[in-house]
Amino acid sequence: MSANGGTKAIIAALAANIGIAVTKFIAFLLTGSSSMLAESIHSVADSGNQGLLLLGGRRAKREATPEHPFGYGRERYIYAFIVAIVLFSVGGLFALYEAYHKAQHPEPITSWQWVPVTVLVIAIGMESFSFRTAIKESNHIRGSQSWVRFIRRAKAPELPVVLLEDFGALVGLVFALFGVGMTLITGDGIWDAAGTAMIGVLLVIIAITLAIETKSLLLGEGAERHDLAKIERAVTEGPEVERIIHMKTLYLGPEELMVAAKIAVPACESAEELARGINAVEARIRAAVPIARVIYLEPDIYSAAADRAGTGQAAHTAVPQPDADTGDEVAGRPGS
Repeated sequence: MSANGGTKAIIAALAANIGIAVTKFIAFLLTGSSSMLAESIHSVADSGNQGLLLLGGRRAKREATPEHPFGYGRERYIYAFIVAIVLFSVGGLFALYEAYHKAQHPEPITSWQWVPVTVLVIAIGMESFSFRTAIKESNHIRGSQSWVRFIRRAKAPELPVVLLEDFGALVGLVFALFGVGMTLITGDGIWDAAGTAMIGVLLVIIAITLAIETKSLLLGEGAERHDLAKIERAVTEGPEVERIIHMKTLYLGPEELMVAAKIAVPACESAEELARGINAVEARIRAAVPIARVIYLEPDIYSAAADRAGTGQAAHTAVPQPDADTGDEVAGRPGS
């Protein structure tokens, strides 16, 4: 759902931005308005960003290889991070530069005065359609989350990126309309520069927000609390597992979660019985959280003494290792 919805929202935004960019450039050429130029570059940057998101989604579908055994799912995060850089540099910084240049040499709009207002009103309508599509597709997976939490916690980067881009585009169009309108009313080009500066600041803020959120995904995020609780229940609700000694999760991509856990199991008479138990636990995990596609379970025998030692192994089978400070032997360190 998220992948298909994200693609639909991207295509809607791409179509809208290409059309808007063309009309804005025509308006800039006719009027010389810096707000129109800033908005033109903004739409071009957004169109390129949507192309990057589509490319990232396609490359992420490649099959796993020996060099990349967990696949390429996280490549979608890389392209989303590139989008933030493009929005910051091409969109935001260019608009701020153009605002500075226009402020040094403010010029009124003396010809084709009706063109920029008409273009901006039409662009607001087209951008509203794109924004509405992104909202509609996001609602399929947002659930009861607030919009802020959805943007911050969504594992699929495409919808949050398109949402922020479309929101920024709509607000930027309002800023441009303000700058152009005040320039036409007062005959002072400084208002055009002010509108351009407002667009630049807005784009820089959105780009920084996107970069921060995407960086977290690139570094690797674990399962959400509700999914983690489901996994824990799935592991311990059957007779095969006495308790979880420790467990870690990691998103390999927006729709693929890895689960790795050391579990305490009761004594078994055969390896075959142990294997059947582990397979049953894996099946319960996948039923509870379908995106948990890569699962590694390490069976062990729980030891209260090791648990009290706080080493993270909590099993009497842990290999003793000398303590760095005292030289005394303690249960194996985490990860041993």
